[in-house]
Amino acid sequence: MSRYTSSIESILALETGKKPGQATTAELYNAVSKAAVEAADPAWKEEKPGKRACYFSAEFLIGRMIYSNLLNLGLLRETADWLKEKGTDITVFEDIEDAALGNGGLGRLAACFLDSAATQGVALDGYGIRYRYGLFKQTFEDGFQRETADDWQRFGDPWSVRRETEKVQVRFGDQTVWAVPYDMPVIGYGGKTVNTLRLWQAEPLQPFDFTLFNEQKYDEAYREKNEAEAISSVLYPNDDTEAGKRLRLKQQYFFSSASIRSILKAYKRTHGSDFSHLPEEYAIQLNDTHPTVSIAELLRILAGEEALPFEKAFSIAERVFAYTNHTIMAEALEKWDARLFMSVLPDVYPYIVMVNDRLRRDLLARGIEGAAQEPYRILSGGLVHMARLAIYAGHSINGVAGIHTEILKNTALREWYALWPERFNNKTNGITQRRWLALANPELAAFITEKVGDGWLTDLSKLKGLEAYQDDSAVLDAFAAVKLEKKQQLAAHIQKAEGVSLDPSFLFDIQVKRLHEYKRQMLNALSILDLYFGMKDGRIRDFYPTAFIFGAKAAPSYFRAKAVIKFINEIARLVDGDSAVRDRLKVVFVQNYNVSYAEKLTPAADVSEQISTAGTEASGTGNMKFMLNGAVTLGTYDGANVEIVGQAGEENNYIFGARVEEIAALETSYDPKAIYRSDARIKRLLDTLLDGTLDDGKTGMFEELFASLTEKTWNRADQYYVLHDFHAYMDTKLRVNRDYAQNRAAFTKKCFLNTANAGMFSSDRTILQYAQEIWGVPMV
Repeated sequence: MSRYTSSIESILALETGKKPGQATTAELYNAVSKAAVEAADPAWKEEKPGKRACYFSAEFLIGRMIYSNLLNLGLLRETADWLKEKGTDITVFEDIEDAALGNGGLGRLAACFLDSAATQGVALDGYGIRYRYGLFKQTFEDGFQRETADDWQRFGDPWSVRRETEKVQVRFGDQTVWAVPYDMPVIGYGGKTVNTLRLWQAEPLQPFDFTLFNEQKYDEAYREKNEAEAISSVLYPNDDTEAGKRLRLKQQYFFSSASIRSILKAYKRTHGSDFSHLPEEYAIQLNDTHPTVSIAELLRILAGEEALPFEKAFSIAERVFAYTNHTIMAEALEKWDARLFMSVLPDVYPYIVMVNDRLRRDLLARGIEGAAQEPYRILSGGLVHMARLAIYAGHSINGVAGIHTEILKNTALREWYALWPERFNNKTNGITQRRWLALANPELAAFITEKVGDGWLTDLSKLKGLEAYQDDSAVLDAFAAVKLEKKQQLAAHIQKAEGVSLDPSFLFDIQVKRLHEYKRQMLNALSILDLYFGMKDGRIRDFYPTAFIFGAKAAPSYFRAKAVIKFINEIARLVDGDSAVRDRLKVVFVQNYNVSYAEKLTPAADVSEQISTAGTEASGTGNMKFMLNGAVTLGTYDGANVEIVGQAGEENNYIFGARVEEIAALETSYDPKAIYRSDARIKRLLDTLLDGTLDDGKTGMFEELFASLTEKTWNRADQYYVLHDFHAYMDTKLRVNRDYAQNRAAFTKKCFLNTANAGMFSSDRTILQYAQEIWGVPMV
């Protein structure tokens, strides 16, 4: 018995009094996890000299941690063998909840970056919030999305270590709370480098005393407890109300302030009150605008508490902070009502004013005055513009895909680029191949290792060696066999989880991502409905049987997104109830899509749907996961799709639809109502929203969905050009189907070449670019 497995048994005996064969899944999980933390502890405690980078993010979508940590420690096989000896399969840990501390790509990217940094020896620590509840659990009731609380800690949280002695106070205008850090080890592949993810939990200043008999004191203490804990209770509270907005702002300041104080405390142990070396010791990357208030907080501490001259404090902040932009849509660039900001953060707001005044003087010195300053002002129209604060008070602004960065430079942030072009750079997103290939698809991982060795685990460019086999029919057959096996596994899981039967011989066409109008799940849904009508009418013949699989959560208050979910589930019901088509067409919307579900869906896809309106998806990382696992991309010329086809070849993927320039030209002349009136196929599809073909349960959802595509509501009709791109999409979708049906060997080769050319899309490459080109952090 090894020291590690001996430790597992000791922990079990000490904490439960049980032997492995008697332990529950939760007890085994906690014992294995704690033993793994012990194994990582020496590297975690090791002094790490030199500059460190700090990744501030409102989301860390880390998923289920046990498998990836055991893989990186080199303990996965040993653990599986030990469990097998004790009569348990390691897959039992799939019952453990995902740590769903994120909503989508933003949080998943942060998690990939942490894994890659530790693997590549880059000193990078994450900072965020330890939400009591993760993103909601999703179920469907008569096709409608229903949400319940996601109590991700119900099996315990053995990967986190509470650091009671390092808690700090965070002060708001009406409240002061403790921020208590919980540290998770971030274990690099090979276990040599272990960084830290520090998540802050909000607690009241005085522990709640259940023995209080004075009713008034009890009520006051109970209210203080609830108000404090609410700050770290839920991911993205509903901000439709004033109270919701206050809570969101408090969340952002809470983890930003606590993180800044934590960093400064460590810095002062070495440098005392000489803050001139702070930019040499720390770099802070702002993951979108959520943590941008940390700039004002650093200025407040340096200039206010530490009495540095404001200009010196600003110079330090400017060299410390860098900003990643994740969207070009103006409505998604955070802006806070100034009166709300002053009310919640009265001590911070004066520093926003001071930065704005400095910006005004800077612009005047450059000959920009009066109304010409308007696009730059941090305080404008009664709002605090957080993206402008991040751009002005930092030294780097990066986009996350080539086309996205060019749009930032040329349109979305063109006025800023004209002033400071040297600050703009591109860092195309990436994914960690350890989770998304080694763990999610061990069959394909073994196949690749047999052909090119295992160097791809830390250098994904090694996949390029697969190209030597692109004309080897035996190799391509083996590659196709892996895909079929993953489809069989997914079908079995969907049967168990959803009660829906899928035939693995079908083409699997998968769209899984956050539910949002610009991602155009609606376009996919309309295309399936068109396929259904086409088959019924005889217009579409010789269609290869296809399963269309969706996975997505709609924000609880996003009425239109929830309508799309209901629409897709109604289409699934329509198709499944029609014996004339159901042997050729299947539609399933999986429930509670999360990281662990993605690990099953991604390897099984033949076709990856990446169909956002050109110019709206900054990058995407789901497209990279599908590519890595051997799917072709059916998508628009948008985000990282552009670079995917650049690497794997447009001939090996399926690109359709209006491009950015065409969309820009359409803005003033586009008339979707005219398309609806003149196009019989489109009219028939949209009429199903009104004529009773599909049922929205008298909620008015479908009527509103119809109006959003044909009439101006609070935004333009069909603002994401669903109807404009419809026919191009349908033609391309049918071409994919024909290619799959008529020449499977050629289609397999396309998939194989996507895997072979996925090397660029490792987050290892991305994180090394950040470290070298923005942070100045060396590899350990």
